[in-house]
Amino acid sequence: MRKLVECVPNFSEGRDRAKVEAIAAAIASAPGAAVLDLELDADHNRSVITFAAPPETVVEAALNGIGKAVELIDLTRHTGVHPRIGAADVVPFIPLSGVSMEECVRLAGTAADGMWKRFGVPAYLYEAAARREDRRGLENIRRGQFEGLREAVKTDPDRAPDVGGPELHPTAGATVTGARKFLIAYNINLASPDLGLAKQIARAIRTSSGGMPCVKGMGVMLASRGIAQVSMNLTDFETTPVHAVYERVRELAAEQGVAIAGSEIIGLIPKRAIEMTAEHFLRVEDFRPSMVLENRLEEALVGRTGLNEFLEALAAPMPAPGGGSASAAAAAMASALGEMVAGLSKLPGGSFGRDRAWFAEAVERDAAAYNAVVAAYRRPKGSEGRAEAIAEAMRAATLVPLETAERAFALAAALAELAASSPSKFASDVATAAALAGAARTGALANVDINLSGIPNSDFKESVTARVRAIS
Repeated sequence: MRKLVECVPNFSEGRDRAKVEAIAAAIASAPGAAVLDLELDADHNRSVITFAAPPETVVEAALNGIGKAVELIDLTRHTGVHPRIGAADVVPFIPLSGVSMEECVRLAGTAADGMWKRFGVPAYLYEAAARREDRRGLENIRRGQFEGLREAVKTDPDRAPDVGGPELHPTAGATVTGARKFLIAYNINLASPDLGLAKQIARAIRTSSGGMPCVKGMGVMLASRGIAQVSMNLTDFETTPVHAVYERVRELAAEQGVAIAGSEIIGLIPKRAIEMTAEHFLRVEDFRPSMVLENRLEEALVGRTGLNEFLEALAAPMPAPGGGSASAAAAAMASALGEMVAGLSKLPGGSFGRDRAWFAEAVERDAAAYNAVVAAYRRPKGSEGRAEAIAEAMRAATLVPLETAERAFALAAALAELAASSPSKFASDVATAAALAGAARTGALANVDINLSGIPNSDFKESVTARVRAIS
């Protein structure tokens, strides 16, 4: 799996396209960085650039963009309806593929250090990278906006940045950076200039006011169009999907005799979010992502390439990936077969899809766990923390295949149920899946056994042994 991080910096410029394009060009100049989307909003006076890059260059790309924003944007002359504290206002790092949230937290910290050292722009850290609980939410950091925060940091240590400062950059302010899950920026425009109604609806739906989970919202006026807008961030679209938010806003507006003029997606939206919306509004029975042509085509093409790459890596004269990764891969294939049979038999198959994704990720986790053990043993003998690092790495290297074995054991039970309920013409497919699931459990348990033998007797060892007995 190629490692990629998404970064979605928001800049306080939405009226001068030349400036925003110069910022995007600076981002794209970093090796491996690909700008995926660029959007400007004149009323908000804000732009959103979406790009992706490998973890080793994503911070450099972000800093390139921040540096260009510091050069081109003067907050002392900036006006717009969207709250902001910086020229580069917020720079989140989001795990896209092959990268953990913990890695993105480290990237955010590196970016914060870099923007202060290079440009004299202090940084606040939010969401998963927050160093204070009250700074997890972006709205808490931006209280008072640039003008208010510029004065507050001079007298109130509680408002001081996490990195740099305490005073803000005179024209570029401060930047908020952090790590988070994928966020959908979603706005619904009312067919009315009633700003009070937009604010009332925003209060009713946002999480902080007791509304819908994972929704942040505010009411703003779009002067250029003469209408009010409910501007939102959906922080977990699987918990609260786009269509649920749209329906709730429509209901609240209709209670006051106001219609919806339209809605906007700022930046990019995951394909799964669109699929969920289609499933809801079209009421398609037994809807599955695999029913989408592009999804099926992508799986077919990527699957061929990915399998060959994995087999080449497995065959290479290197210890990782090894038996643990192969066990997880076998379970992933078993899950995929179960998903296929369930789909063709018109039976519920969601659990097989979730298992397939989990086992596919476990292929990488097993190899990473082995490499962590090697890295721990390579520390100089007698160095501080070496023994603790080895012990921690060994425990992790034991738990990864144990979890694979446990999940493969549960998968085998689900496949047995599928065999009993699916048509007989799929018997060979289910039998193959069951054999793969059994092989996955056996191989993963062999890995657990060899790793456990190197761990001294302890509560951890007893706990693992008990879990192994439960699935043996």
